[in-house]
Amino acid sequence: MNDLPQDPMMLYSAVNMKLRDRYNSLDELCDDLGLERRELEHRLAEVGFEYSPQLNKFW
Repeated sequence: MNDLPQDPMMLYSAVNMKLRDRYNSLDELCDDLGLERRELEHRLAEVGFEYSPQLNKFW
């Protein structure tokens, strides 16, 4: 997953910051960064986070 942190907590923080500051949806973030949405969601789900489209963040 290109330049994103490998540590799950750092990944969580980095993704939420990008969603807050630059992207209106997880799909938009993944398309722009060339990420597989399912892989990103899976990595964050492994440590207890899930994406909320209504809030546009992982929690």
